[in-house]
Amino acid sequence: MDSNCRKDGIALDKRVRDAGLRPTRQRIALAELLFAKGDRHLSAEELHEEALAAGVPISLATVYNALHQFTEAGLLRILAVEGARTYFDTNTSDHHHFYIEGENRIFDIEGGPVMVNNLPEPPEGMEIANVDVVVRLRPKRRL
Repeated sequence: MDSNCRKDGIALDKRVRDAGLRPTRQRIALAELLFAKGDRHLSAEELHEEALAAGVPISLATVYNALHQFTEAGLLRILAVEGARTYFDTNTSDHHHFYIEGENRIFDIEGGPVMVNNLPEPPEGMEIANVDVVVRLRPKRRL
């Protein structure tokens, strides 16, 4: 994989380094898979399969570790959709999602903000950092 692959004019190794992470060969290979195709929502298992298909010899545990390191560094956003299913979003801006039940597919809600009213007061000394809205979809039931 080319560690000089560019996204928005910034080399991936520099982007990883600027996020406070050491740009190891495996991190750069995963970053290339994550960021080369635009905004994406991937599970660790999906990224692991892509890495193996691209000839990147990497364990699933290493993929999980890298994804969590990227998330902590602000390069990814984590989405817990299904109980044990977690997705990683390359679009870290504030936005919300549609999730298609049964297909395990997630995509961004386009067209502006989603209004959430009557949020509870946070506990003393805490503030609301973000509200994630996931709208679950399924095919319409026929009558």
